[in-house]
Amino acid sequence: MGNERPRGRTWLDAKERVSGGADRYGRPTERNWQAGIVRIFGKGRHRPSASWRQATDRAFTLIGDGRYEDAGALLTRAADLEPWLSESWFNLALLHKFRHDWEQARTAGLRAVALLDRDTGAPDWWNVGIAATALQDWPLARRAWQAYGLKVPGPATDSGEPLGMDLGSAAVRLSPEGEAEVVWGRRLDPARIEVLSIPLPSSGRRWGEVVLHDGVPHGERSTAAGHTYPVFDEIELWAPSPVPTWVVLLEAASETDRDALEQLASDAGFAAEDWSSSVRLLCRMCSESRMPSDEGDGEHLDPHDHSEPGHPGPLGHRTDGQLWVPERECGLAAPASLVRGLLDGWVADSPDSRDWRDLEEVC
Repeated sequence: MGNERPRGRTWLDAKERVSGGADRYGRPTERNWQAGIVRIFGKGRHRPSASWRQATDRAFTLIGDGRYEDAGALLTRAADLEPWLSESWFNLALLHKFRHDWEQARTAGLRAVALLDRDTGAPDWWNVGIAATALQDWPLARRAWQAYGLKVPGPATDSGEPLGMDLGSAAVRLSPEGEAEVVWGRRLDPARIEVLSIPLPSSGRRWGEVVLHDGVPHGERSTAAGHTYPVFDEIELWAPSPVPTWVVLLEAASETDRDALEQLASDAGFAAEDWSSSVRLLCRMCSESRMPSDEGDGEHLDPHDHSEPGHPGPLGHRTDGQLWVPERECGLAAPASLVRGLLDGWVADSPDSRDWRDLEEVC
């Protein structure tokens, strides 16, 4: 991914929601954040021919225009011209990744790494790891991460899936080509994130889903504790969640009342999130920069927040100076058989300060 988006589009951004606290990204270093970036010239033993360079340049212009079929013909020609050049196959693997053609991405990626002149750290291996993960080719995924230079602890599971890599938290930009939304999640490995925020229904994603993501971060989020976390772009849904998303209007007299519902849902193994305070609108430039994960409290107005003051829910991240508004728009991730019981139990614990209405399944 990583293609340019239309200017002026506002993107949704979730508040801080981290797990593990580790500040270890398990991502390429700055020098090697090239797993999704075109490499035309490398340190090959021979200079590519002018025809190869022209075909490759033109191909990536076409990719920028979304003309993948035409680009594929040119990159195939380039590979025919210079089959000894690892960049020929790297670029083809990259194109197939853009197209989500994982079988072809794996094949071209393996051709690229076979021609490398170094043992570890090549971004070619990162793209092989993404393709292998998409295909659940776990032996190859483990080999790719290890060849890149990452530690894959413990023996392979029965399925061979690389587990326990302890990569901590990160943010992921869901649906980057559509109504993009940045949410928080837990990194399962270098190419997958489990979504821990409750996404808005416009993203088409649910709490608990696992998404495949690209290797090059587009933006960072910092927390009050001083940790900085990368923002990766989603490539595609890897594992769906059976848990539906609900929206409900709460009457919560205080933040403590709101927090009690979030804790109650968490104790039940699901989630609740106060969208009235957890969502802000950012322009593309802000979303792809280093941003604090929350805008603060009270009368502080986040200069990067493009919401409209006075609007509740997703358009009300900024406040007019009031510290608390009792009516809250809340997202819930819970089965249909449980969601009303959770809300009724929350109210029963403090009926004078809590109420709910207008429950609706939205995703």
